[in-house]
Amino acid sequence: MILLAIESSCDESSAAVVSGGRVLSNVVSSQTRLHAEYGGVVPELATREHLRNLPPVVALALAQAGVTARDLQAVAATQGPGLPNALMTGLKFAQGMAFAREVPFVGVHHHEAHLYSPWIEGAPPVAAFDRFEPNLSLIVSGGHTLLVLVEEVLRHRVLGGTVDDAAGECFDKTAKLMGLPYPGGPEIDRMAALGSGEAFSFPRPMLHDPGCDFSFSGLKTSVRYFLQKHPGLLADERGRNDLCASVQSAIVEVLASKTVRAARAAGVRCVTASGGVTCNQGLRAELARRCASAGLRLRLAERSLCTDNAAMIGILAEQKLLRGAAPGALDAEPMPHWALA
Repeated sequence: MILLAIESSCDESSAAVVSGGRVLSNVVSSQTRLHAEYGGVVPELATREHLRNLPPVVALALAQAGVTARDLQAVAATQGPGLPNALMTGLKFAQGMAFAREVPFVGVHHHEAHLYSPWIEGAPPVAAFDRFEPNLSLIVSGGHTLLVLVEEVLRHRVLGGTVDDAAGECFDKTAKLMGLPYPGGPEIDRMAALGSGEAFSFPRPMLHDPGCDFSFSGLKTSVRYFLQKHPGLLADERGRNDLCASVQSAIVEVLASKTVRAARAAGVRCVTASGGVTCNQGLRAELARRCASAGLRLRLAERSLCTDNAAMIGILAEQKLLRGAAPGALDAEPMPHWALA
């Protein structure tokens, strides 16, 4: 099967071609520089850029894979969740191609695709489903934090999620409070490596709560009050680095600790992690440390597959078709608030 996948849920325009579990191409056009001027993603601008970028991105993905539109046997796109109009651009583009080529269309849940991105490995990338095992998956991004028990391919159960701010939001809002450039999460990660995570004490929200839910709004508020009490801290480089390290330490301790605890409670021996925040070196290191201590195997999505990309959309869509899922409707609409069930 040769399948074209499109991702446009936020501010990356991406297209990929997959075949037999192999990623033949994965093209991503980022809008980060465009939105940096505004300190965050502007939905209207994101939609406009998708309309401009998708045709050349798709053309490049096909060319890099060495195929043409005539070779396609299926087309997939992210159907949700995400920004409504951004989703619409990729979804309708994909549906139009499926209609024109008279091939199946698959609408994909963005977070479900993240569940399987840690299994895409190697160069060229291939989905290692032959080595799949039940796992506890942490999905952590700008707007979502989820713990999901993945019992087998295409069968999962959500155990918990954020009750207010997601971990990525806490990183981003802390960066804004500090006046750091957009995107703030990577900048905090960079500065944290130069500071001490024990310099300042911040709360670890819901760390000892027995459930699998997360809350980061209180930590964000704590950082704001801390900066109000120490207005001169941001003028000192060491102070800025220590603040970043201390905030990051609080966030990653909660994420890693609750993930490992949930894995042990579920009786699985493997932990996976994906989503944009999984690029954070502090989180990757803490997950590795805690999983090793608990005797758990850890699979982290490759950094290029942590952020939004069409490769993971295509890999999941192909699995759905191969395992007998019915194709999606060519008039299906975006689902901006589609919850992972």
